[in-house]
Amino acid sequence: MSEVDTARIAENIKAVKDRIKQAADRSGRDPEGITLVAVSKMFPAEVIEPAVAAGVADIGESRVQEGTDKIKLLGKIARWHMIGHLQSNKAAPAVRHFDMIQSIDSVRLAEKVSQQAVSYDKTIDCLIEVKSSSEESKYGFLPVDVLTAAEQIEKLPGINLCGLMTVGPWVTDEGRVKKAFDLTREIFENMKESLGPKIKILSMGMSSDYRLAIECGSTMVRVGAAIFGKRHKKT
Repeated sequence: MSEVDTARIAENIKAVKDRIKQAADRSGRDPEGITLVAVSKMFPAEVIEPAVAAGVADIGESRVQEGTDKIKLLGKIARWHMIGHLQSNKAAPAVRHFDMIQSIDSVRLAEKVSQQAVSYDKTIDCLIEVKSSSEESKYGFLPVDVLTAAEQIEKLPGINLCGLMTVGPWVTDEGRVKKAFDLTREIFENMKESLGPKIKILSMGMSSDYRLAIECGSTMVRVGAAIFGKRHKKT
């Protein structure tokens, strides 16, 4: 997309929302309970305004600097989500500029985020990332460690722990993807039982698998390519 095609973005968002509704209907769920995060990583800031105009209220970015530049340019026109791997040395700008960090993958990182949140006199919404498959490229807590970590992170000042996030395996075998999503949903239910109603976000599903994720219980999907088109790697 060399120039911003606002009509195409609006059409794509409508199509994604229609598919979200269909997936919710199939699983007997209210589509209003599923949040669409439009992932604008590797796209210019100019694509975000038409997405917001088309009804998107949440924007996801994977890199702190790229996201921060867009936030500074556009302001708080949406709720900004840090969805990519977060290094602890980038915790300060992430906390300062974003509204939610979905990728808390260690207690050490959570402690760093907490320190920065306190220093900014801010409470930031956070999700714990679960490594729900065996792929080495994935980040996150091992499933067996999530609940213990959640109990520690939930007590940290400046952090509002809201739930879990996972990235499904990059495979064509839908059964393996479903297994990862079902496992994360089970952990999510146990976490709600342990920590109470504040645990309400289960962020699962991207362009290739968000419909399956919804059928497995996702309350938040992170969709980029299906909205903005194919990404071009930065040189």
